[in-house]
Amino acid sequence: YSPALTDFIFMTKKISYMFITGPDVIKSITRESIDFNDLGGALSHNEKSGVASFISENEKECFETIKLLLSYLPQNNMENPPIINTNDNPNRLNSGLRQIVPKDSKKTYDVKDVIGEVIDKNTFLEIQPLYAQNVVIGLARLNNQTIGIVANQPKILAGCLDINSSDKIARFVRFCDSFNIPLINLVDVTGYLPGVDQEHGGIIRHGAKVLYAYSEATVPKISLVMRKAYGGAYIALVSKDMGFDRVIAWPDAEIAVMGAEQAVNIIHRKELKGNEKIKAQKVKEYAEKFLNHYEATKHGKVDIITEQKNTRKVLINTLENLMTKRERRPSKKHGNMPL
Repeated sequence: YSPALTDFIFMTKKISYMFITGPDVIKSITRESIDFNDLGGALSHNEKSGVASFISENEKECFETIKLLLSYLPQNNMENPPIINTNDNPNRLNSGLRQIVPKDSKKTYDVKDVIGEVIDKNTFLEIQPLYAQNVVIGLARLNNQTIGIVANQPKILAGCLDINSSDKIARFVRFCDSFNIPLINLVDVTGYLPGVDQEHGGIIRHGAKVLYAYSEATVPKISLVMRKAYGGAYIALVSKDMGFDRVIAWPDAEIAVMGAEQAVNIIHRKELKGNEKIKAQKVKEYAEKFLNHYEATKHGKVDIITEQKNTRKVLINTLENLMTKRERRPSKKHGNMPL
């Protein structure tokens, strides 16, 4: 038996451990000294390695979480997820989103507050909450239907995608696709995280896993652009080329290759030469011309524009329209995921 073959691993603090080679073997071979807990304890695998998905204070809490998880899932991959009445009004308005999400795209907020506002009340089960926290994933219900949620977390690394969050998203997307669970992305992302360590660590390869997972998934796929979706991260989480069925955007959403300031620095670098006045004007012109949903809608990149307060209703209607979606794939053994 290998834990690596399971979809989710539950660990309990102080009594559960996992490792390939234990502390004694490591010390004899590498001379490194470490105890059981720091090497393979619940916190280590939930926070650092990403091997575990859930952490519990005790066994009772662990078993309760397992039962809760199972309530979202079908008995097998041939069934649809169970429908459970949550008694939440499908027409409930989301007036609170204006206070949760700042209009200034440089200000942060907690995307979990957005999730809680939009889904059926108190139904969000977060998966891997301590690992790669710049992305939030989990199961929830929307108008009683089980859904999988992938959301950028602006308060951690500005919600950028990096190596660990790419792996986190890709594995979750493939899980949802395995059990007929529709996917909803809540997108507010500036791109992939830049840096030498990221490039040398293989961000291209890891980032490609996200693209592969979404493009291969046949369940309903919906993306909501809340504030911004730039560059490669836009392609992964929003692009129609990845097979997203519906792309929804709030009125102030920005969809572009990059932000206005970064674009101006590249396009007009020769004429700027430190002139802040010209730079400010160019940034304003670029933002007005390209950073708006009209440009994206004109090119067929966005299907629906909705006010924040109507987000829940629009997501429910969109999901209902896609529940009968069926895709036929070419007969083949399998593709070659960039592992």
